[in-house]
Amino acid sequence: MSSNLTKEEIKEMIFQLPVAEIVALMADMEEKVGNLTMMQLAETGFEEWNDPEEDIYNDEA
Repeated sequence: MSSNLTKEEIKEMIFQLPVAEIVALMADMEEKVGNLTMMQLAETGFEEWNDPEEDIYNDEA
């Protein structure tokens, strides 16, 4: 998904929404950011899986 809208244009569009819709949008955004943050934190727990020495198990015998 690509768009040529600037941040300012998006803000203008959002500020035209009714308050209830802005509150709902904020909740959706907070959930999305929270999920992305947790996923990024979880990635650090799997860094050991990127060890090139472990690739020997990918070779077919």
